[in-house]
Amino acid sequence: MAGRDSRGIRQKAMKSQNRQFPSNGQEMRAAVYRGPGEISVEKVPVPDILDGEILVQVRACGVCGTDLKKIAYGLVPPPRIFGHEVAGVVARVGSAVTGFEVGDRVATHHHIPCGNCFFCEKKLFSQCEFYRRTGTTAGFEPAGGGFAEYVRVMDWIVAGGTVRIPDSVSFDEASFLEPLNTCLKALETACVEPGEVVVVYGQGPVGLLLMQAARAQGARVVGLDFLEPRLEIARELGAEAALDPAGDDVDRTIALMTDGRGADLAIVAAASPEAVADAQRIVRRGGRVLLFAQTVPGEKIPVDASSICMEEKRLIGSYSASVELQGKAAQMIFERTIDVARLISHRFPLELLQEGIRLASHPSAHSLKVVIQP
Repeated sequence: MAGRDSRGIRQKAMKSQNRQFPSNGQEMRAAVYRGPGEISVEKVPVPDILDGEILVQVRACGVCGTDLKKIAYGLVPPPRIFGHEVAGVVARVGSAVTGFEVGDRVATHHHIPCGNCFFCEKKLFSQCEFYRRTGTTAGFEPAGGGFAEYVRVMDWIVAGGTVRIPDSVSFDEASFLEPLNTCLKALETACVEPGEVVVVYGQGPVGLLLMQAARAQGARVVGLDFLEPRLEIARELGAEAALDPAGDDVDRTIALMTDGRGADLAIVAAASPEAVADAQRIVRRGGRVLLFAQTVPGEKIPVDASSICMEEKRLIGSYSASVELQGKAAQMIFERTIDVARLISHRFPLELLQEGIRLASHPSAHSLKVVIQP
């Protein structure tokens, strides 16, 4: 298991954390979360690093829906510097670092499991207590740090969660490593098989990643969205059908694809209780519904308990990434099996992060993935 393989390296590196490589009083720009809905670009110290750590100059950081929810709903106390879909260039290395050099092009994960606890043994990596420690920061309480000019990558992330980027791959593309990993983990959790009919609710950037990844695994994919430009992109990227539930006959399309049984799997990649209810209806007896976007604590959804009991439909969830899928995600992006560049609609400098957050939180017909380029 990859988590186990990296554990010894991580423990060795952590023992060497006895000396700082200071930033010599240098400052950088960073977007600091100051409270619900409040982000301000400020000057903060460039992070110091320890012996087993690296400092990365951020070249691209994707805006993720989980960070948007934390900012909008005030789910965590301020101050913090968010942004965890990070790609950039190694700017400084600690004395104990042997795998990376200044100038290396890298992408980083921000969570790595311990590899040895009850949850890791069950491969429930995102439930591991060590996994919940954020290992990249630009200052304050570690929260990713990608919305800054430089990010400190802690030793266990250097050892097990940092990936070199080929010269042929852009930083923008490489920033998709972590989000694609979460999608691959969702498909693995849902046990997708070749030939199955999979319905993906929402064809935003995550929904389009899920659609492409399911198709790459041999599934027949139906994408649902209310925005026609997104449906056009879904068709372009390989969806067998891309439909607007408000005007298209989704039931008939799925019935024709499945001899009337219903979809094998429905993935809800939209934060919509109505979508969850429809997904439970649209899957066949013994089918699965996977929740992917329901991440706000206390959120309630409608559940037809009889369909779960009498029709043996399964309601499951998937959250965050899997350390075992890092290599697969990287390969799919580096070889362009998954077209992530097509999903980027807007790029903003750090000073316009507020505009990027506004657009990502309230997408237009022609907006998809927002990438910040500090």
